[in-house]
Amino acid sequence: MEKNATPVKPLNSSKNVSTPVTLVIICAVILIGAGVGFGATKLSQSASGSSAGPSGDAKEKAGVFDKKTFPDSVEGLLKEGGIGDEGSFHLERPGGESQNVYLTSSTVDLSGYIGKKVKVWGQTFEGEKAGWLMDVGYLEVK
Repeated sequence: MEKNATPVKPLNSSKNVSTPVTLVIICAVILIGAGVGFGATKLSQSASGSSAGPSGDAKEKAGVFDKKTFPDSVEGLLKEGGIGDEGSFHLERPGGESQNVYLTSSTVDLSGYIGKKVKVWGQTFEGEKAGWLMDVGYLEVK
């Protein structure tokens, strides 16, 4: 070291940012992240043409239109009631009761469409009593 050089002082690690300031920063980051996520979800839904329920349009739509997640589709008259403990609703189709499709949905509130002819997109699951059991992700009134 040169004679006239000032020695470098080590950082004092005991002078960290105070805990309340750190908590405020963390809360702000979480709120901003939640806001961005919420906005992206709303933007994605509006781009796919989906809505939260009956809208009064000529073609009412609800849910998330995603053919990768919900690849199966079927049309029929939406009725309340499942078979046994499978499904809460069912679609009546030509050919009698053996052609019914039993439905459940964590994405669409199907109760607002009872008595309407609809086309639904969903994912088929194996049922014990139901010949066809589907989790509905998207619905369109015909």
